Amino acid sequence: MAAAENGGGRRIAWVVAPVVVFAAIAILFAFALRGGDPSTLPSALMGKPAPDVQFPALGGVTRAGKPVPGIGHGDLARGKVTIVNFWASWCAPCILEHPYLMELSKRSDIQIFGVNYKDAPPRGAQFIARHGNPFVRLGADVEGRGAIEWGVYGMPETFVVDGRGRIVYKHVGPIDEKVLRNKLLPIIAQAGASQARR
Repeated sequence: MAAAENGGGRRIAWVVAPVVVFAAIAILFAFALRGGDPSTLPSALMGKPAPDVQFPALGGVTRAGKPVPGIGHGDLARGKVTIVNFWASWCAPCILEHPYLMELSKRSDIQIFGVNYKDAPPRGAQFIARHGNPFVRLGADVEGRGAIEWGVYGMPETFVVDGRGRIVYKHVGPIDEKVLRNKLLPIIAQAGASQARR
């Protein structure tokens, strides 16, 4: 009888052990997800050429008295580090990050392109008129199809593209002082330095 009970105990151990191991792995996975930074979602495009998507000019937006052009083929691979910012007039975090884009636009070593996402073009133009224009090129993605090519999940999202047109960084969410100083500026400097060595 003791042998039968001992055999039953082994069977229970064989059933319980995998459940315990699975639970332990699930708990570790949950902790890893919680500790992750949602602003740096992985991108399949990292290190690859930026999608060759054309965005027509938003319209109604000027810079230095001239209409701001849209984004065309090859505009990202012209030897200069480029910030590409996807934004919308209906996006509250976009308002919060806009002063930081304005600050970045004063730099001569980068250029900033904007893509107005799923927005009525007049509303996008009004947003720029109200908050300022940091963009040297400003495209409209009214239906959101171009953003899909870029792997955009939500607003705002910002990409750093090196002078060869390769994506070197993706930030999800608004840019703030901490993101600007601790992430964007070092990545811009690194992308610029690697460009200078070529």
